[in-house]
Amino acid sequence: MTDIYPINGKDDGLDVEDGQLKEALKDLETWRAKAEKADDVKARLILEKLEEDDAKTKAQQEMVVCVEKQEDSQKEFTRSTNALQDEILKLGKRRQDLLDELKNHQAELEAKRAESIKLKQKFKIYVQIPDTEVKFWGQNKDEREDDSQVIRGVFSISQRPTVLLQGGQALITFEEEKVASKMLKIPKCSVSCDNGCLDTKPKNITLDPTVKFEVNLDVSRKKLKVSNIPSTMSLERMADRLEMSFSKPSRGGGEVDCVEYDQNTGTGQITFLQPGVAENLALRGEYRVDLDSEVNVQVETVYKYQLCKFQTFCGSPKRSILLDDIADIEDEEDLQDHLEIHFQKPSNYGGEIECIKYISKGKALQAFFSL
Repeated sequence: MTDIYPINGKDDGLDVEDGQLKEALKDLETWRAKAEKADDVKARLILEKLEEDDAKTKAQQEMVVCVEKQEDSQKEFTRSTNALQDEILKLGKRRQDLLDELKNHQAELEAKRAESIKLKQKFKIYVQIPDTEVKFWGQNKDEREDDSQVIRGVFSISQRPTVLLQGGQALITFEEEKVASKMLKIPKCSVSCDNGCLDTKPKNITLDPTVKFEVNLDVSRKKLKVSNIPSTMSLERMADRLEMSFSKPSRGGGEVDCVEYDQNTGTGQITFLQPGVAENLALRGEYRVDLDSEVNVQVETVYKYQLCKFQTFCGSPKRSILLDDIADIEDEEDLQDHLEIHFQKPSNYGGEIECIKYISKGKALQAFFSL
């Protein structure tokens, strides 16, 4: 084995320096690569930061636009809300005005109804037909033939005078006129009762207007009114069908003199030659006629009426007085007895009472007077 030795002892130092240099160069390359990589990362980060800044700026701009839109929307919403509230207030005011107007109309309607009821009570005709003996006179054959077309009747209607007796009022009719006349001159009457004393003022009575009139009624024995005729054919053909239908004795008809038909109203009038046929058919109320098919029509009597001798009457009864503003201090019957006792006494300027009627509060009564 041959030993090799460095010359002058310097070989070890060179090798060490070369190794350190290589290591330094290697480290330099490594750091240079890292620096380049860091520069790349830095450049990429700067680029990303710029992109993010652009995105942030764009987002801020979009946010500003959205804020402006939101503000505009808020303003529009506020304006719409205010307009709607104004409209609601107007509608509320209009509703209240309509309610007030409705109340006024209802009040007017109630007043009109009250006035109508009062007028109805004032002018209403109450008819009470008593049992009356009626005499009939016969006619000879010639007279009946001459007067066979109509049945004549005259009805006299007379309305009894009335006065509306309201609650807290009393109506007294004396047997003598002079007693009522003296009572009307007294300013106040004090009536003694079990529970105290009541004051009342006698008043004169004004009767509601009454009427008297006659009704002249003529009922035809030959003519018959026909209604509810369906318009299914011409005027002439319809008249022919009606004449044929009402000429059939099997249905209760008879020989027809003439036929009148109104196509617009669907009514007609049949005139028979003989009296009595129209009367018998009118009692049925309907009759079957042959048109396109068999139909039932309404039949009734033909009559004419006339109002005659219409007269009106008004005035005051001479034997009756009215007591007003009577307090309900006792029962109705007891208080009426006290009133009757008081106004019968001559010491109270009274006299014999023919009739007395007292009505307590909350009631009303229609009083009738005989003519």
